[in-house]
Amino acid sequence: MNIIAIMGPHGAWHKDQPVKELEAALLQQRFKIIWPQNSADLIKLVEQNPRICGVIFDWDEYGVELCSDINQLNEYLPLYAFINTHSTLDVSVYDLRMALWFFEYSLGTAEDIATRIGQYTREYLDNITPPFTRALFSYVKEGKYTFCTPGHMAGTAYQKSPVGCLFYDFFGGNTLKADVSISVTELGSLLDHSGPHLEAEEYIARTFGAEQSYMVTNGTSTSNKIVGMYAAPAGSTLLIDRNCHKSLAHLLMMSDVVPLWLKPTRNALGILGGIPRREFSHESIQQKVAETQGAQWPVHAVITNSTYDGLLYNTTWIKETLDVPSIHFDSAWVPYTQFHPIYDGKSGMSGGRVPGKVFFETQSTHKMLAALSQASLIHIKGDYDEETFNEAFMMHTSTSPSYPIVASIETAAAMLRGNPGKRLINRSVERALHFRKEVQRLREESDGWFFDIWQPETVEHAECWPVAPGEEWHGFSDADTDHMFLDPVKVTILTPGMDEQGTMSDTGIPAALVAKFLDERGVVVEKTGPYNLLFLFSIGIDKTRAMSLLRGLTEFKRAFDLNLRVKNMLPDLYAEDPDFYRNMRIQDLAQGIHQLIRQHQLSHLMLRAFDVLPEMKMTPHQAWQRQIKGEVETVELEQLVGRISANMILPYPPGVPLLMPGEMIAEESRAVLDFLLMLCSIGRHYPGFETDIHGAKRGDDGVYRVRVLKDA
Repeated sequence: MNIIAIMGPHGAWHKDQPVKELEAALLQQRFKIIWPQNSADLIKLVEQNPRICGVIFDWDEYGVELCSDINQLNEYLPLYAFINTHSTLDVSVYDLRMALWFFEYSLGTAEDIATRIGQYTREYLDNITPPFTRALFSYVKEGKYTFCTPGHMAGTAYQKSPVGCLFYDFFGGNTLKADVSISVTELGSLLDHSGPHLEAEEYIARTFGAEQSYMVTNGTSTSNKIVGMYAAPAGSTLLIDRNCHKSLAHLLMMSDVVPLWLKPTRNALGILGGIPRREFSHESIQQKVAETQGAQWPVHAVITNSTYDGLLYNTTWIKETLDVPSIHFDSAWVPYTQFHPIYDGKSGMSGGRVPGKVFFETQSTHKMLAALSQASLIHIKGDYDEETFNEAFMMHTSTSPSYPIVASIETAAAMLRGNPGKRLINRSVERALHFRKEVQRLREESDGWFFDIWQPETVEHAECWPVAPGEEWHGFSDADTDHMFLDPVKVTILTPGMDEQGTMSDTGIPAALVAKFLDERGVVVEKTGPYNLLFLFSIGIDKTRAMSLLRGLTEFKRAFDLNLRVKNMLPDLYAEDPDFYRNMRIQDLAQGIHQLIRQHQLSHLMLRAFDVLPEMKMTPHQAWQRQIKGEVETVELEQLVGRISANMILPYPPGVPLLMPGEMIAEESRAVLDFLLMLCSIGRHYPGFETDIHGAKRGDDGVYRVRVLKDA
């Protein structure tokens, strides 16, 4: 329903009566009318209710100041000022650029004015709707009879079956009517980049500061492969972040290329610290080339920005310094960096061109923005071969793409345009900052222990905090100046037991306990480390969700201090093995896992596991070719030393490959296996705490087994 806000006038009959007539006329046109008490009330309503589609006010009483205040919130919102013959129109050229219309107070004109307002409202809604989404909406409204795919025919097929009716009722008619075929010519083509699809790509590129953008409907995992298939030809060498997403590891298995690993740092808490500056130097790359069989100077580089834990690079420095012609920033977790000044110089599309280089940035539009799952974008800045790139794009794109996903990508971009978009991102940053301060306050006020937060001691203002040398809070002993920055919307909560330097306390609370407690109360954690929990403050987080998380943390402390039984505090965990947990209390469980972690010296083990890389005996592509020929066998995880892995092996969390296909753990890299075995031991001792290790299969006997290449 369209909502119109009416402000005043106050105390003048000759003004009141025309406005009352207009109210009645607008109600006839099915508008909803609200009456704010004052200008402050109106501003709050406009800020908090995006369904308001116009404001009517008295020009003499409120004037251009009210217009400016509303314009700061939404410069597209129609404003209707009522004037009389004696009104002073002190309006500048800038003011006339606003969506501002004037009407005179007079009786008997309400119908005409309401018609005008209806017209301007439709224009406003049309103006804020991006091109492809507008075309899709129009097509659905036309209600054409189609004789093409998809077979559910705008949802009518579902209504021919009892279970189909349940499905139809759950998702709704418009969702299914918008799931249309590529045969619908008026919507253009995602693969040919024509019609409304092309308009959408151009619209998105302008919004995100790119020269060209591509919409991808099967996730950034696919976007990463598209860029890699174009940028790294067979036989070439590429630089790649060892903390890369597994989709890029799969790219290495698909493409016959030689990887040179950019080795990131990591602190004792297991937080990914990014790649140090020295790894980007010409000398370091030259050494990697010399030490790697079949390697040449790299033609392409892949860098994860931001890291899973929210650390952003100084991308301006990387673009200017890294001596490769093509750089891909995998920015799956930060599609919002173009829309707040604290992220200037920290994204793939920030700044201008660099001569002789092309930059790619992939973003998961669905992760932190308002898009459907699998919505992704590829942005490009610099010269590239559009036809060849589009072949790589079509190689990985379905000929039956999901149009609702396409529309959601474009709508996510539209939501970020102008002042409304800036306000959305700013509100997300402010909410995260407020939450951080609340955790600090509760920590200061709590008796005994409380949760800590991974951040500098002082976080007064919204900024990306530098991970600077010599500061203890971040735990990175060899941090570089002006290189890595903590994103405020990625909030890492710390539990007692280990500090940032890896010193372990006599007692502790492993983070997995807190995650299970929160999950049973409807709060889902993004990532759980040994003593840390990651929460994402996306634009969809509101005060209700933030307060629920705070309440969950305080309830955990209360229940833990009371030393409740596991049965009462974690009933789902208790159900995993009632006999084992029957009489156990929460403090005993926490201390038992904590002592097991101390016994294995987790902090040192974790640092060593990611410090010495396994030996690459062959490329991931070569290892995959042997696997599909059946030249593999299965061994227990403990027998992995000296064997070449057939698959990538990565524990969740954090989901970063410890071992790549074609790599072998030697005695120098034995810590990799010891780290994996330590994770397995916790699950063996405590039911419900088994680690998810991709590439390793846990049998009914509790033993993890992996696939290795058969000895030649």
